[in-house]
Amino acid sequence: MLREKLKKYNLILASGSPRRQQFFKELDLDFDIRLKDIEEVYSDDLKAEEITNYLAELKANAFLGELSENDILVTSDTIVWHENKALGKPKNYEDAFKMLQSLSGKTHEVITSVCIRTKTKTDTFYEVTKVTFNPLSDEAITYYLNNYKPFDKAGSYGIQEWIGLVAISRIDGSYANVVGLPVDKVYKHLLTFV
Repeated sequence: MLREKLKKYNLILASGSPRRQQFFKELDLDFDIRLKDIEEVYSDDLKAEEITNYLAELKANAFLGELSENDILVTSDTIVWHENKALGKPKNYEDAFKMLQSLSGKTHEVITSVCIRTKTKTDTFYEVTKVTFNPLSDEAITYYLNNYKPFDKAGSYGIQEWIGLVAISRIDGSYANVVGLPVDKVYKHLLTFV
């Protein structure tokens, strides 16, 4: 259905995330991947979805002046929001270990913002999912980091991996959002965007 609606458009996914790319494939969409090197820096006074909205739009702004009439650009950003602080991708092993220790036995929010842009129109929206972790031993964290190396993931974990099976006791909201993209919202917004 969406594929048919978008057939005269050139859909561009500006994301290097294999998970986001897989979601687009699973939606049966024809799309190109275009990447820009963006320094993801934001003001300290931004909180929660303000951060992800800003970063998703920052990524889209990098394409200003390059979009043609029939291009539809999709950018996004995901953070883990925990104890009034944004957890992005870990800097290194120690940083990942500390992040997982801080999430252990607690509930946090996964926030993803998506920016859909054409030459003349912009639509930015976000999704929040609450995720509750069981208490994690240092041994479990070490095992996960050594075997799954989640260093490209916000909050240092992938819900679709081992840790999601053994350590996550509850999620409230979109599972796909925790993986990296609120696919149902993206689908709905694309349907009404064109």
